[in-house]
Amino acid sequence: MSYQKSELYFLLALLFGIGILAFLIFQPFIYALILAIIFATVFSSIHKKILILARKNRGLAALLTTAFILIVIVVPITFLSTQIFKEATQLYSSLVENGGTSVISTEIEAVVRGFGIPYMQVETLDFNQYAKHVLNWIIGHLGTVFSNVAKIMIGLFVLLIALYYLFKDGNYLKKTVIALSPLQDVYDETIFNKLELAINSVVRGSISVGLVQGVLTAIGLTIFSVPNAVLWGSVAAVSALIPGVGTSLVLIPAILFLFFTGATTSAIGLLIWGVVAVGLVDNILGPKIVGSGAKLHPFLILLSILGGISFFGPLGFLFGPLTLSLLFAFLEIYSTIRGARKA
Repeated sequence: MSYQKSELYFLLALLFGIGILAFLIFQPFIYALILAIIFATVFSSIHKKILILARKNRGLAALLTTAFILIVIVVPITFLSTQIFKEATQLYSSLVENGGTSVISTEIEAVVRGFGIPYMQVETLDFNQYAKHVLNWIIGHLGTVFSNVAKIMIGLFVLLIALYYLFKDGNYLKKTVIALSPLQDVYDETIFNKLELAINSVVRGSISVGLVQGVLTAIGLTIFSVPNAVLWGSVAAVSALIPGVGTSLVLIPAILFLFFTGATTSAIGLLIWGVVAVGLVDNILGPKIVGSGAKLHPFLILLSILGGISFFGPLGFLFGPLTLSLLFAFLEIYSTIRGARKA
């Protein structure tokens, strides 16, 4: 082995070791840094407008944009998460202590007998158990978050500082990454463009549509007197991201709840609300927004969301599709490089 090769291998070994050490150092803040990159990408157009208003003062523009995100996104999410956790805890306690859905089982039995159908042990459906699984997941993840207040504050601080410097020095950081990358600049630009397209498609597209559907679902549940509307509206917002499932995961049980508890008029009203208000957003607004972004097969989106939530927790519904989009970007670059070498 030549001296130059030995020197190269030694340098690569050092680089690998230091890289692992650096990753371990940044690991506690990895989610905050990823969220900062996502927010910086999504709000880049707003930052450009604020930069013009700030007369090209990058520091001031970055500070104002970061403050805007804090007020418009972070604070509402904090209050919403608190309300969701409160409603989930109360509902879980109700199911455990009072039987919760036993009234529904009784009403279903009465309806079944009214139609002359042989008695069914509807208790075998175990509505309580299904509800408890959902509530356990929500309480488990949000409870862990709220129990680590110091960790949250540090993560939020890192997120805001990272946002500030991404807005202020984003172009310089991008050029530095491109300069250090062993890939050709054109491939680095492709990766950045694909990642930006994926982030905007997922956040501005799928997630914005899901949030609108979740809000409309919560409004409908409130209008027609379904309890814990905020909690189930948040569940609807997440389920709206799952192709083939959508808000029906929440609306159908809510309609059945109203019907079997004697609120037939409200059940019909919620059904109409779900078809007209929520359905129009899903079928008209959704394809226009999501369709203009990165193209991913619905089945792959479904797997990436479910797998992402399982691996990353609540943030997985965002990180899953983004990871998949980045994978396809690298595959496209690999295919391009391979094709160029064959030619």
